[in-house]
Amino acid sequence: MLDLDTKKVYFEPMERNESILKLSQADEERELEFELNYLASLTFEERLKMMRQKSRKMLRQMVDHGHRRPFEIIKST
Repeated sequence: MLDLDTKKVYFEPMERNESILKLSQADEERELEFELNYLASLTFEERLKMMRQKSRKMLRQMVDHGHRRPFEIIKST
């Protein structure tokens, strides 16, 4: 059984690095540079927290769209 009860998980919002990139035209190179600078400014713990939040979000989306657990690969001997 897959338990995704979000009441058991406490999330702290990240308060620093609230910069917003505003460009008049799309520029992938500047967007990537901005994103990398933001990620480099985070502590290791903040990056782990963000990764866990994204993983939970993706898992919740998969469950909401009908994808439960992945099939298990059984190795025959």
